[in-house]
Amino acid sequence: MTIDSGAQAIHSDEYADLGAVAQAVAKGMLLGARGNSGVILSRIFSGIARGLQGSRTCDLKTLCHAFELGVDEAYRAVSVPVEGTILTVYKDAVRYAAEKLSGSSSAQSYFYDFTQELKRSLDRTPELLAVLKESGVVDSGGAGFIYIAEGMRRAVEGEAFEGEEEPQAAQKAVDVSLFTEDSVLDFGYCTEFLLRLQRAKTDIDSFDFPAFIDYLNSVGESVVAFRDGSIVKAHVHTMHPGQVLEYCQNYGEFLTLKIENMTLQHNESEVENRFSAPAPKPHKRYGIVSVAAGDGIKTTFYSLGVDWVIEGGQSMNPSAEDFVRAFREINADTILVFPNNGNVILTAKQAAELYDKAEIRIIPTKTVGEGYAAISMLDTSSGDTEQIIAEQREIIESVVTGAVSKASRNATMNGVNVVLGDYISFVGDDVYADEKTANAAAVALADKLGAGDYDIMLILCGRDTADGQRQALEAELKQRFRRTEVILIDGGQPIYDYIIVFE
Repeated sequence: MTIDSGAQAIHSDEYADLGAVAQAVAKGMLLGARGNSGVILSRIFSGIARGLQGSRTCDLKTLCHAFELGVDEAYRAVSVPVEGTILTVYKDAVRYAAEKLSGSSSAQSYFYDFTQELKRSLDRTPELLAVLKESGVVDSGGAGFIYIAEGMRRAVEGEAFEGEEEPQAAQKAVDVSLFTEDSVLDFGYCTEFLLRLQRAKTDIDSFDFPAFIDYLNSVGESVVAFRDGSIVKAHVHTMHPGQVLEYCQNYGEFLTLKIENMTLQHNESEVENRFSAPAPKPHKRYGIVSVAAGDGIKTTFYSLGVDWVIEGGQSMNPSAEDFVRAFREINADTILVFPNNGNVILTAKQAAELYDKAEIRIIPTKTVGEGYAAISMLDTSSGDTEQIIAEQREIIESVVTGAVSKASRNATMNGVNVVLGDYISFVGDDVYADEKTANAAAVALADKLGAGDYDIMLILCGRDTADGQRQALEAELKQRFRRTEVILIDGGQPIYDYIIVFE
């Protein structure tokens, strides 16, 4: 998704040199970055773009230097770099290819050396990161980068792409019965377009983009707009798309245009997550953004006072643009962000760097349990942001979050024999039990973590757990741990049958 965001940012008819193309790709990847590896990847390309800035073309020496700047940029993006990840794989390959560079080198030989060392370095990642070695796998981010590098190598060698083109998703039929003659347009129209500014209509160099955004905000909401040279990309929810289109044509003509009835989308239960948040609230000192997957969990967060819940979680990494969109919707001086997944924290930080209309502070919650505990005990009455964040960190440290999920392969982890298809319970990377049922795995986890020593045991039930199954688990846990309050919530989350929060 990150690399595709870069590719989608390129408009081949408007770039005069390599440096401009590189800048466009880097910008697109910056906004589309998802997950730690995606953010690091976007930083790699940002460094490469910096090295190619102003270059119409480049020789191997320039390219090699640009790739080295990619290493520097990637390592600066991570507060605590972890070796054995995409960082190491890319760094090793850049240094090896540079060492092999000679007067007889060609682009083909450079990329051959580069890709070969990528593969060797990837094979070494389990020796650098214990969790990879124990799991018997290599780093996924590094493995993904190899595909990108192979694409580079094939391009410089002039190799034709022989694979199948990615099939386009079939156009879904519109169920017109969901918006009848008596329906009311409650949600307006989702209007998106690319507008090419025209010299015959406006002075492109002095085009007042802030005023353009102000107009969109005056006739709609959920405005997201970016300018890239003479092209303006915009998204707005409005009751009157005709007004928007007529206004825009004062400055240029449309390259692409999409208008969708959001009331129809809502009735189909397909409306995007950003439309499910409560109506914008008046200006306040602090706003809250949280990340979660599962309708029950999102509803719970809203009930705790969260202003905006971004859809995301394990295997569902939100993009930096998703965060920026959420920031735009909150009218607050300071916005506290709860990523609730270790793989989302870096994306949240990158989004914070992109947004300057409010102070963005990241509370480094790595699990939904940490986010729930922190938000439920959030006290902003002091008005002292540093004190608030310090208190939140203390709360996070006192919470243990476990989970139960079906095993996807056979393995031995922490001395536990994991069998494909069984249910495992774990905390972070540590597996505690392998059982035949999800309930048995949950009980085993509670036993091994000493649930009786905690005041509260919060159980977030996944979307695939049946009512009877949940009730049986609740009864057994209450019987075993009489002094601990057991609370069940229909979380509706994917992947995990149960998320168990010990407080």
